[in-house]
Amino acid sequence: MKASIATIAILGALNLSVGSAFAHEDNSEAGTNHWISHVSADTRAPSANQLAPYGYAAVKGIDREVQISAGQKYLNVTRMETLRINVAGKIVTWTFDTLGTKSFPLEKIVPGASGITVYVADNWTYSGN
Repeated sequence: MKASIATIAILGALNLSVGSAFAHEDNSEAGTNHWISHVSADTRAPSANQLAPYGYAAVKGIDREVQISAGQKYLNVTRMETLRINVAGKIVTWTFDTLGTKSFPLEKIVPGASGITVYVADNWTYSGN
């Protein structure tokens, strides 16, 4: 009888440890299959800010202020820079989150700012080098 109880106890302990070991198994190199399964399970759509080709109205402090003068033809910015832009009294605070967009008319973000082109330089902080 003692042997039977001991055997049952050992088998029960083995069953618990083996069962929990296989609960979330991933035998791939560095656990990549496990990680991919969690990432691919995310079904949320991109946010409006992520989809905006010219950036978005700022939600953080500004990096610099810019006054657009009469006759000005261009504005140089750096990607992910936040500016407070004043065009003839119209003030816009904007974050230039423009991955893939190198230039665009300022009028896309400030109505009435025609004839001014925004040139976006890459930000070395986000280059991955």
